[in-house]
Amino acid sequence: MEFRQKSGKKFLIIWFVFLLFFFFVSLIGAVHFAFASPRTQQKYRLASARDISTAPASFADLVEKLKPAVVNISTTKIVRSGGKGQGAPFGDDFFERFFGGDDFFRKFFNEAPRQYRQRSLGSGFIITRDGYILTNNHVVERADKIRVRLSSGKEYDARIIGKDAKTDLALIKITPAGNLPVVEFGDSDKLRVGDWVIAIGNPFGLEQTITAGIVSAKGRVIGAGPYDNFIQTDASINPGNSGGPLFSMDGKVVGINTAIVAQGQGIGFAIPINMAKEILPDLKTKGKVTRGWLGVSVQDITEDMAQSLKMKEMEGALVAEVVPGDPADKAGIKTGDVIVELDGKKIRDTHELLRVVATIPVGRKVDVKVLRDGKAYVIPVVVTERKETTQLAEKSGGAGGYFGMTVREITPEVAQNLGLSEKKGVVVVRVKPGSPADEAGVRPRDVIVQVNKVKISSIKDYKREMSRKDVRNKALLLVKRGKTNLYIALKKG
Repeated sequence: MEFRQKSGKKFLIIWFVFLLFFFFVSLIGAVHFAFASPRTQQKYRLASARDISTAPASFADLVEKLKPAVVNISTTKIVRSGGKGQGAPFGDDFFERFFGGDDFFRKFFNEAPRQYRQRSLGSGFIITRDGYILTNNHVVERADKIRVRLSSGKEYDARIIGKDAKTDLALIKITPAGNLPVVEFGDSDKLRVGDWVIAIGNPFGLEQTITAGIVSAKGRVIGAGPYDNFIQTDASINPGNSGGPLFSMDGKVVGINTAIVAQGQGIGFAIPINMAKEILPDLKTKGKVTRGWLGVSVQDITEDMAQSLKMKEMEGALVAEVVPGDPADKAGIKTGDVIVELDGKKIRDTHELLRVVATIPVGRKVDVKVLRDGKAYVIPVVVTERKETTQLAEKSGGAGGYFGMTVREITPEVAQNLGLSEKKGVVVVRVKPGSPADEAGVRPRDVIVQVNKVKISSIKDYKREMSRKDVRNKALLLVKRGKTNLYIALKKG
């Protein structure tokens, strides 16, 4: 009891000394601030504000420096409408019902084909002193006339130098009387979530509007295209901001404002400037973008697939199909390989693989690291040019009757009835609702090509593989759906 009382007294004494020390330190600080010069007091207030928030006291000086390089872009399209069967005063089917489609009445009431001008607004920014301007493809696409207004008020006609719909970027050119102010490119890879950014543009046609916010996220995939890699920001972006720059606090462009979420607040998306820097040379010299091509169809890896493939992590791009005669096929990459690294860059999913391949110059040899049967292989591949008309070659396949699936062997009659191009193998004809096959995404008319990487050419092959002990609770199928190959992991329980 005596020991506890002594310990309690010591504790109270320590606290008293601490509070007394804190009081004297605070008193000295207050006296120092009170007798300091007004300038010192102001510096102290600004420093305190920065401790609470990284926002600068004002964006004014930075904005004044950046605004001259941001432009307003207005476009005009000639839209044609009207003609036979349009514009009837009582509806399109009035004369059909009451006059039997009399052409005399139609010609009398209908308007002749006419045309009108459709105008739209966007933004852009000057990247060279002689008038090259970067903007979004959708701002200038199909425009009959493009007009650029500078911050000084001067206007110029512009022409399209190059455009790329897949990244939604376009390069246009004006011919100015003298040198123009330009932006400086930053490094969007170094941008961090939480960094302050400024958007400058012309929302709703309101020229030179400034909004500020932070980077909310990076690497966003919003379904805009195959190379989605957006910067998400809460700096206000509205119609008319498209094509305008997103600046970092050092005054460098880190993104191109591109998309918004309808009815959303504080959610805007910008294309990373590093992506634009990669394709600018092609836009300027060729008018289009030349992309690399491996010749594979890939898909993301699920947890069940990772277990079947004996992988510790769900990272990489699973090769579902290899195009015969294309680079991957020539190099020795096989269906079922998992691409985990390309040209020294780690591949986490299919989107990342598409983006990396697209940036590799045509004709360059790169190392592709794949996982095959639990082992890693490095395979050199010579990248060729991606052709938009490239189609994946069709292969034969098969199906079965386990995991809630009912299958039939493909005969000429079955192929004809189901509209299959395959003439042999097995096809899924029914999937039981709620079964493992249903939950995994197997569909009727799927043709099963492989079971656990073993080729299936008949019902006999299918039953042999499905009856194995290691397949009773889980299996990895390769199925052909239309012209596409797809891996599906089946699992019971």
